[in-house]
Amino acid sequence: MRVSLFATCLVDMFAPEVGVSAVRLLRRLGCDVDFPSGQTCCGQPAWNSGHRAEAEKMAACTVRAFAGSEYVVAPSGSCAGMIRGVYPTLFADEPELQAEARALASRTYELSEFLVHVMQVDLRTLGARFPATVAYHTSCHMTRELGVREEPLALLDQIEGLERRELERADLCCGFGGTFSVKMPEVAVAMADDKLADAAATGAEYLVGADLACLMHLEGRLRRLGGSMRVLHLAQLLDQATRPAQGAVR
Repeated sequence: MRVSLFATCLVDMFAPEVGVSAVRLLRRLGCDVDFPSGQTCCGQPAWNSGHRAEAEKMAACTVRAFAGSEYVVAPSGSCAGMIRGVYPTLFADEPELQAEARALASRTYELSEFLVHVMQVDLRTLGARFPATVAYHTSCHMTRELGVREEPLALLDQIEGLERRELERADLCCGFGGTFSVKMPEVAVAMADDKLADAAATGAEYLVGADLACLMHLEGRLRRLGGSMRVLHLAQLLDQATRPAQGAVR
């Protein structure tokens, strides 16, 4: 199975280790993974800010970069949601490019979605182990744009030694919301504080999520509040759990 990694601009600029973990995990599961060098931003920030022309330019670049890919996998529900939900509506005046955009949308997946529905993995066959308590943050974009909610939880539940603790209000937004956190920082911080209070109440050692944007927002606020909880992207946790010398990073 040939997979092209769509790293996303946030992973590329702020947490390349998330992309590395995704590649290691996919290769460990038997995928042939490549990284098209022409990829850049999916165009979501421009789209969300109402700049359709600029978003279309970035989307066209992404469509060209992944034109030859069998599957495109992103460690980000937000960016996968942009490709799946918005790209098919673009390029109304360019039928050929619109067809290519729709084709790309049909073969693009968020990481956990790909592992569960396409690869149908069972991490227990790799001896997955991560002895720690974990609270999972549900991403709004993954839930609403992709309908992906249970897939990350299913993967976490396949890991020996991992105890998953439920947030009381798991459906609450973290407050990042892309440009929302820039335009309304006070509200975004208050929302992050609510989410972190819920996570702290579980007593979990780790806060895990599948969207780096959410995790950046929450971890930044957590550090300013002096919290001790560790923050991990799902790809990092799955990579760590399935290595030959498994175990939680302390």
